[in-house]
Amino acid sequence: MGWLSAGDGYEVALVDGRVAARATSGRAAGRQLKSLPRALRDHPEVDRLRRFAEWLDRHATACVAQVDSWMVSSLPVPTGLLARVWPDEAWQSALRDLAVVGDDPDEVGFLRGATEDGELRVVNLDGETVRLSPRTVTLPHPVLLPDLEDIREFAAELGIVQRVEQIHRATWQRPEDLDPKATEIREFTGGSFRSRFALAARASSLGYRVSGGYSTARVRDGHRTVEAGVWIGEPYWQDTVETGSLTWHDQDGRALRLREVGPVAWSEGMRMAAALYAGRTIEEGKNA
Repeated sequence: MGWLSAGDGYEVALVDGRVAARATSGRAAGRQLKSLPRALRDHPEVDRLRRFAEWLDRHATACVAQVDSWMVSSLPVPTGLLARVWPDEAWQSALRDLAVVGDDPDEVGFLRGATEDGELRVVNLDGETVRLSPRTVTLPHPVLLPDLEDIREFAAELGIVQRVEQIHRATWQRPEDLDPKATEIREFTGGSFRSRFALAARASSLGYRVSGGYSTARVRDGHRTVEAGVWIGEPYWQDTVETGSLTWHDQDGRALRLREVGPVAWSEGMRMAAALYAGRTIEEGKNA
């Protein structure tokens, strides 16, 4: 965005997400000012730019949330859609360097670009830049990626930084020796918080939905939707609360046995429970 006239002697523009001004006359002409002059603080152009900056922030947040949803659910995304949104800087920032998989599930590459005709430019695990044009691609959840540790090491060599947490996302593998009848995980129970409000606020700040007495994460795992839930206490409870057990339910509300929980739902449920537990109050002198 270029510089806009704002009254006598000044121009304004968005620079790094904030409204900046520069003089158009005098000795300082053409130089960006360190702060916004008092005379411009209520100027209509400044107000318009501020509101536009706020919209850009909301748009960027929405793009990251959408891409994160595609990744967590490992849903097929039309290549043409990625090509259409790529010129938008907010979408590009959310998508750049994500691991993608096309027609061959064993061929993983890091997304670097998309053309108008639906061709993707990716860096494969041999370090070569290749072009792909599948009808759809997936942005796989890391628990589904083969040789994840090798992919992480290669990404570090390339200096890859992802806006949407994918390859460095904390993951948990479901144990094979689970009790066939077990329906809950108690590994993260007993995390003490000074109030139910504090625990619910932590859940919300981490992006989880608070519903009734639970912090929940809804995940599409394979061909079904599964909801993981951690007990966080009755609403409006004022006293100290502790994190409860972790459970999973299907879309009909049926409690799943642990052996029925798929790899993505398992990993995301454990990730939520661990993140909530990490914010617990630790008494001085006790081990964490």
